[in-house]
Amino acid sequence: MVAIKLLHLKPNSLLPFTIISIKRSSSFLPKPSILSLFCSTQTQTKTQTFSYGPSLHKGKIAPETPFQTQNPITHQPDVGEDNNPLFDEQKFTRVFHLAALRVPANDCFALENRLRGHLLNWPRVKNIARVPGDEIEEEMMTLFDKRKDGEESNEEENEEFESLVLYREKLAKEFNYRGFVKFKNLAKISRPGKRKKKEKKGDGERKVNERKECCLVEVLEEEEEDEMKGLLGEEFKGGRKWKGSTRLLLLDERYGDKGFEELPQAIKAVFVEETIDNRSSTIELVRCKLTLFYDYWQMNEILETMLPEGMIIPSAFETVGHIAHLNLKDEHLPYKNVIAKVVLDKNKPKIQTVVNKIDVIQNDYRTMQLEVLAGNHSLVTTVVENGLRFCVDLAKVYWNSRLATERLRLLSGFNRNDVICDVFSGVGPIAVSTAKIVKRVYANDLNPFAVEYLERNSVLNKLEKKIKVFNMDGRRFINAMFSSEKAHSITHVVMNLPNDAAEFLDAFRGVYRNQPRDKEFNFPMIHVYGFSKARDPEFDFHERIRIALQEAAVNVDMRRVRLVAPGKYMLCASFILPKSVAFAECTLNV
Repeated sequence: MVAIKLLHLKPNSLLPFTIISIKRSSSFLPKPSILSLFCSTQTQTKTQTFSYGPSLHKGKIAPETPFQTQNPITHQPDVGEDNNPLFDEQKFTRVFHLAALRVPANDCFALENRLRGHLLNWPRVKNIARVPGDEIEEEMMTLFDKRKDGEESNEEENEEFESLVLYREKLAKEFNYRGFVKFKNLAKISRPGKRKKKEKKGDGERKVNERKECCLVEVLEEEEEDEMKGLLGEEFKGGRKWKGSTRLLLLDERYGDKGFEELPQAIKAVFVEETIDNRSSTIELVRCKLTLFYDYWQMNEILETMLPEGMIIPSAFETVGHIAHLNLKDEHLPYKNVIAKVVLDKNKPKIQTVVNKIDVIQNDYRTMQLEVLAGNHSLVTTVVENGLRFCVDLAKVYWNSRLATERLRLLSGFNRNDVICDVFSGVGPIAVSTAKIVKRVYANDLNPFAVEYLERNSVLNKLEKKIKVFNMDGRRFINAMFSSEKAHSITHVVMNLPNDAAEFLDAFRGVYRNQPRDKEFNFPMIHVYGFSKARDPEFDFHERIRIALQEAAVNVDMRRVRLVAPGKYMLCASFILPKSVAFAECTLNV
């Protein structure tokens, strides 16, 4: 018979595992019912719930030590604006107790491939660990090598071959896994070892750029831990001392507190095979302690524990050379120094300065007001883009690394016969890059500091002969270029000033008004950038172009560059200058 007892539950409550009791007779119910399958499935799901991988919410917190916030370079504690320590790095140290297999060094890689699914497999932690004392002593190694070499030489002297054919066949069978014949010193001659560094650091010396250890593996001695005695059982107890190099294979964290009988069959099979082959197992199960330090954890994991719950983690930032450029929201400002220190620590040595933009761009020079939050206070850096180097001072000029892909797309449309006119060139990310491809570049910018860096970058990349630099207003520059003899050679005009570029298009009205209409002209292709917050950004930007040109029929190729802010797009419009606009009556006094 089947006896089922159900309790009255609330509508949204889960079904407990103990409210169903089934008594089944094998003769009456030969197959399990649907209800019993449901119960077993729920039970298995509950028992198998396990959070895998390292986490700051797991493990044990390491004991506190003095001078925990001390900087290893300056030997001074990292402090904030109020001269108080920002945070204690020692609080992010976690200790995990694991089980490991101590195996001979020669067999560690083979066993790693065999037991891959039962090993630790944590990111940035190797499954094969080395601990102090796992290598054989040098004196024993030299004696072992001498004995081995003597045995091989005696074998070679005693062996005699009737013919060269048999000798060649024997050599063909003696190639080892590295491809060397077992001749004495042949491997050393073919592959000389790396030269050892003569300079040795003292105990107290440390390089500035040296990376600190992010994890440490320590073996717990059996004499100190009573729980380790008899872990393998009576069958695998040895009390044996190792006579060769060994390694540790870190097992999965689920096996950290289990004995030998509770291990998977794949691991037990390794012990059994070793015992059968060598009469005594050369593999032993040990307990070890894995310590993960502050340098191990990722930036998001550190900030998640330090910022209030529910706050968005500011993990994205723009990189300009060695400078990390943050755009922190108002909710992040009380924690700006902590965020900057974590960003700096987790991105060294590439990032050496962390800054935050404190206001929007409002001046004509497009310079940003930046606040240095951590690291070096110098804002002069060198940026590498498209194989070229650019010197940039973020305090005086404008630079946006997020437009590198758009600049590369723009360059793909130029050829060696083109002549480019860059109206708002800045420090020259488009002008200098274009000079490698095209015939001639005319670059202009209103900011005198940007012009200075533009000339410096053109010389730095050995392209100064193909770039002519101007320092004037955009409208004056357009009127000066198209009223000169250079007007007929210009094939492309780039206007990368998204906030105001569309307003400068009126300068193209009447640029050819003094030229004869019967003459053939190659009207330039204009590439103008702009922002739009409209529901239909392409239509909105197209209307602004038509209004600026005072031309109703303008065939424009529109493209969205990127999403600058929620609901705000940056667009690029490319069109050939209409003939009616070029020969129109000028309504602008420059």
